[in-house]
Formats: sequence, C-alpha cells, structure tokens
Amino acid sequence: MMEQQSNTTPLIETRNLKKYFNVGRRAQLHAVDDINLTLYPGKTIGVVGESGCGKSTLGRTILQLLKPTGGEVLYKGENICNASKARMNELRSKMQIIFQDPYSSLNPRMTVEQLIAEYMIVAKKVRNAKEATEEVHKLMDIVGLDRRFGRVYPHELDGGRRQRIGVARALSLDPEFIVCDEPVSALDVSIQAQILNLLMDIQDERNLAYMFITHDLSVVKHISDDIMVMYLGQCIEKCETNELFNHPIHPYTQALLDALPVPDLSMRTKQINVIKGEITSPINPKPGCRFAARCPFATEQCRSEQPPYEEVSPGHFVACFEKKS
Repeated sequence: MMEQQSNTTPLIETRNLKKYFNVGRRAQLHAVDDINLTLYPGKTIGVVGESGCGKSTLGRTILQLLKPTGGEVLYKGENICNASKARMNELRSKMQIIFQDPYSSLNPRMTVEQLIAEYMIVAKKVRNAKEATEEVHKLMDIVGLDRRFGRVYPHELDGGRRQRIGVARALSLDPEFIVCDEPVSALDVSIQAQILNLLMDIQDERNLAYMFITHDLSVVKHISDDIMVMYLGQCIEKCETNELFNHPIHPYTQALLDALPVPDLSMRTKQINVIKGEITSPINPKPGCRFAARCPFATEQCRSEQPPYEEVSPGHFVACFEKKS
C-alpha cells in the first residue's frame, strides 16, 4: 500500500524500489525489496535494522550510486532512475552522502582544505584558488573546524574532526538531500552528540532533508522525525518517531526497543526478550514473512504468505498478520 501524500511536494520519493545482486546462476540477493518512502524538505527519516538488512544499499540506490533493479526514485516528482549522465551530474550537487568511516572516505594524500574544495572544483562552483579557499574557510567555520587545521592531513586529526570534514564536503555543493550513512557509529559517545547536534543545526539553517541510517535506536530517536524499520531488505514498520517508541507493533521492532539499555537501576531485573532462531537467507527468499523463523508469534500463514504493508493507524504502517491497533 502506498503512503498518502500531503499537499506539499515531496523532495524524495521511492515507489516499489528494488535492488537485487546476482550471486550465482539464477540466484539473487534481495538487498532492497519494494521500499516505498516519502521525504519532505527539512525532515529526517531514520532507517534502522540489523547489519545486512539493506539500509546502506537503500541509501546508495536512492542516490543512484547503485542502479535499482526495479521501481522508481523520484526527486521533486522526476524519476531519476533513467536520467541521462548530464542530468545526473546536475543532480549530484543536490544529493550528497556522509560516509560511516571518517578516515577511509578521505584521501590521505590531500590536506583538509584540498579535501573540502575537491567537490567544488570538480563541479566548477569556484573560479580560482582564492575563491576556493574562501569557500572552504566558510565551510570550516560552519562545521566547527578551526582554520588552523586547513593544511594538515586526515591522519593528524581525531575521528570527530575527520567526520566534520565529511560534513563540510557534503555541504560544499549546497545540497537539498543528504544520506547520513551511520555517520557517528565510529565515534565516541561525547563526539557523537556533537556531530548530531551539528547536523541538526545545519538542517534548521538550510532546510535540508536527511536519510539517517543507523543501527542505534537511541541515536535515531534524537534526530529523526519518522523512523523506518528494515528487515532483510523490506520495510516492516514505519511511523513518526514518538509513535514508534510508544506503540511499536511489529515483533521485530518490539524486540529492538526491548534491547535498548535503560539507565535506571530499578530496571536491572527487567526481562529482555532475546530474538532467537536463524536469519532467513535473503537469496531468492521464499514466500512468507522473512521474520517468521525468529518470531514467537509466527503462524502457518506467516510462513506461507507475505504480510501486506498496511496503515493500521494514521501515519503508522506495518507489515504483520498479528498487528495490533
């Protein structure tokens, strides 16, 4: 079921988006399977799930870094899946990505100033070296990176400063949409908070739309307006952030929330419902709910039929036969 749209034009929209990888003769890994989402300017959608569920592949497919197997990706209503090379070059400046590892995503042979200026030079946004340096300094001020670090190399900086370089690079072409692919998972907790607050401040100033990919529910709660829970390539639940934390419906979502640590000594005897069972193979998956093998509530219907993705309350979508209102 497609989600209802408001009168405001979505910035990013996917329709039955699929990305499969060939892994052998007649074998395909279903990394992203029938994803429908809508993202508006100035909003953040959090994408959560276990490692290998397809979160990063979804982000890269939306950006056309990976070509989709099926479905559509709409940017302001325009299907960009079959866009020409020239058109995609125009769109690249509007859609950027912040990578997970703030070290491996940076060229170790380039200084901080060179790294931040690189995109602007390639896109011919700046006319000369002087203008490039001026723009780089403005971006360094925005992301809280002291200008004295302009001529140092990435290995001379800590993880937090390296990730600020990644944020500055993503902002250098004035984008409207940024995929944040686990941008704080490699950082210390105190630095995570700084980067998250930086991203939120920049979003408010520039009306940016974010797709925030993470496996940390406490992080996604802090930054997201809506949350989409993925399991083996599929969206199994999506709703507004507070609604998800207060009224989780899918058993997998409930298990994820149940596993969150609570800083309360009175909760130390809390019974944690651990997810048991083997993960279903995403290669040529059989009909049925992909979580059924690990779900304590699974029935024969769950094992043989794909549960429909339906709206069970205003704005709250879930794919589960045992859904509760």
